[in-house]
Amino acid sequence: MNRRILAIIVALALALGGGALVIMYARNADARAIAAEAPAAVWVAQQPVPAGTTLKDAQRTGLIAQTAVSSKAVPVGALEEINADNNALLATTDIAAGEYLLSARFGTTPAGTKAIEVPTGMLAISVALSDPARVGKFVTPGSHIAIYQSYKIKDLRDTPEAKILNENDIHGTSLLLGDVLVIGMGDAPLAGAAAKPAAEGDTTTAQGASGDFLVTVAVKPTEAPVLVHGVNNRTLYAALRGSDVKLDPSLEVSDLNTRNAVGG
Repeated sequence: MNRRILAIIVALALALGGGALVIMYARNADARAIAAEAPAAVWVAQQPVPAGTTLKDAQRTGLIAQTAVSSKAVPVGALEEINADNNALLATTDIAAGEYLLSARFGTTPAGTKAIEVPTGMLAISVALSDPARVGKFVTPGSHIAIYQSYKIKDLRDTPEAKILNENDIHGTSLLLGDVLVIGMGDAPLAGAAAKPAAEGDTTTAQGASGDFLVTVAVKPTEAPVLVHGVNNRTLYAALRGSDVKLDPSLEVSDLNTRNAVGG
């Protein structure tokens, strides 16, 4: 009788212990599931973030924003917070809109070498100019220049006057763009490749083998076709702007009116 009672007691103890273990496991599983679904804060690029942009500037200008996602959806290495310890770090590469911000994408130096900084909303276009046409060495990044164009004048009218004008190879010069910002100087293209070395016996400028010097300017999107057309079809010449200078965009000087244009 005592053995039977003892067996019953042992069986009850085992049952209670097993039940407690099942309940504990279930509770732990629930806790893990809740933790996996709990929202976690992450940073996401709302707009493209150019390489070299600091976290502080990206946050200030709205390029990035914080959002909450399920903890199990947080990518490994996601940037958890932006504070005084890391807000000076900058993007080492371009970050596309919609990307999670990863701590590994920010550091103290951008990856690679960035040739120039193009102002927001502007386009960079390079113009090959000779030394005189770029005002010698006096134009530097940050200078403002005016760009003039020279071309052959052609009259499309079907008149005797037009025929005489076209047959006499008359040239004119006028203002192409009155005020453009220089953002780069040098005969290396924007990709950063070095100029080709001169062939033996060739004469070169101090800048490179091309004989011309690339002046890279920032222009508005509406000005870009004007400048590209000038580069491809006209002879261009730059002038360094002085303070408060006023230019007349309608003035055209030709072989027929040079003396009148200067008032003499």
